[in-house]
Amino acid sequence: MYGRDVFMESLVAHGVRHLFGNPGTTESPLIDSLARYPAIDYVLILHEGVAIGAASYYAQACGRAGVVNLHVAPGLGNAIGMIFGALRTSSPMVVTAGQQDTRLRLRDPILGHDLVAMAAPVVKWSVQAESADEIAPIMRRAFKVAHDPPAGPVFVALPINVMEQQTEIEAASAGALYRAPPPDADGVAALARHLLAAAEPAIVIGDDVARAGAGEALVALAEVVGAGIWTELIHQHQPVPNLHPNYRGRLPSDPASIAEAFGAADAVLMVGGPFFEEVWYAPAGPFPPGASVLQIEESTARLGRNHRLDAGLIAGLLPALEAVSAEVREGQSAAHAAAATERNQTFAARCAREREARSARLEAIAERRPMPVPVMLETLAGAVPEDVVIVEEAITGSPEIPRAFSFAGAGDYFCGRGGGIGQGIAGALGVKLASPERPLVCLSGDGSAMYSIQALWTAAHHRLPIVFIILANAEYRILKHNLDIYRRRFEVATNHPYVQMDLVDPPLGFVEMAAGMGVAGVRVTEPDELAAAVREALDLDVPRLIEVAVEGKV
Repeated sequence: MYGRDVFMESLVAHGVRHLFGNPGTTESPLIDSLARYPAIDYVLILHEGVAIGAASYYAQACGRAGVVNLHVAPGLGNAIGMIFGALRTSSPMVVTAGQQDTRLRLRDPILGHDLVAMAAPVVKWSVQAESADEIAPIMRRAFKVAHDPPAGPVFVALPINVMEQQTEIEAASAGALYRAPPPDADGVAALARHLLAAAEPAIVIGDDVARAGAGEALVALAEVVGAGIWTELIHQHQPVPNLHPNYRGRLPSDPASIAEAFGAADAVLMVGGPFFEEVWYAPAGPFPPGASVLQIEESTARLGRNHRLDAGLIAGLLPALEAVSAEVREGQSAAHAAAATERNQTFAARCAREREARSARLEAIAERRPMPVPVMLETLAGAVPEDVVIVEEAITGSPEIPRAFSFAGAGDYFCGRGGGIGQGIAGALGVKLASPERPLVCLSGDGSAMYSIQALWTAAHHRLPIVFIILANAEYRILKHNLDIYRRRFEVATNHPYVQMDLVDPPLGFVEMAAGMGVAGVRVTEPDELAAAVREALDLDVPRLIEVAVEGKV
């Protein structure tokens, strides 16, 4: 059989349903083979970065590897930024690119370059198939490595002549691999002892909690020990219900502020994440002085990587959390239980006060125009159905989203990691393909949207009913905020204007751009207009765009 057949059969063996890509000449063997594999849907995308973003979010939404087809050196180069985001997100992905005929290697062919070296810094494994005999074992290993904790993208270069070679080595799947070890009893006991000894325990959760389906177990542990639950500043999933009284929200972006947020915490348990993605340097650590530092991870790569631990445990997150909860209950005295209950009641009272304060703030700013983002989000939340999926890249508006919406847990909310922008409207494509039965609303800032606006064409081409909402404030608001922080932190005594941070002259017209890519749209300025436009768009079976004028930096 030909190498191209082995490649396609490898996709079938691993249950691939969607192949995201933007093809070129060196991908001809793959493209020409698609007609014989109708079960694999090729998702045509007009920019390689958008293809990576869509496949990354697809992998996060369904748990299967996202597979991408890129085009030689320029195509891979276009995709590198989004591959970095997929790596930081821990998205299991197999990224492929066609490569020039290996017999041309010494002649410096057009578009030719060392693809393996280009991809290596942003993937877990980078390799080129040098013969058709290597394609089956490379693909089997690629899917395996992509899913090994912590998951992430791998890269495979496929020279066009190798795809046309004959081989007798057939495709095979990586098999049923059970990667989550049971929790060590001594480790469980150590974690429980520290939590029982704490007067103010706190828990920080990463996205792996959502991927492991461990949200309920995490909440159960938080309740039994009376701990607040925090997420990192940037997180892709909402692993636990955001309206649960123990949920405290996002941590800040520098160690000193993180420690301040923890307050009087004397034990901090980190579960399922890199901990921490910082923006600003501070010499102090992120934990209050004297606090016990604990961690549960699925991979040794993350356990104790950035912080000294008082106790750390490698195990599947779900069985580990269940085991620690059981150990705490067994060792909990009446006094421990009463103290935990009192802390939980304090969290509930704080949540009630925060909701009342937010209602008062919303009332105070309701008439401001352009609409403040909190008003816009509250309006949107009232217009969407309960089973809506939110994909967002609102950036400065992101902290307001869990205050306006109710997310039950994993699968209701998706955001990007790594800090690169343009992931939102690209990722919405992948989430919709993974969850076609649920209504999906994608929120994006106007600056972020311009990095991957080509995604609208793919939504129209594949008839994906996504409601794209562009928060148009005509500025890079996050950069203005960060410039203010920079001036304060480094004591830069300037008061210059925000140079090159306004998206004006000419203004961006998203309704017009969308129309040019086959997506009808509307521009709104009032809350009632927004609510009506959202309800109308959700009733349709095609993509729609709504451009909302929102307030800029004030």
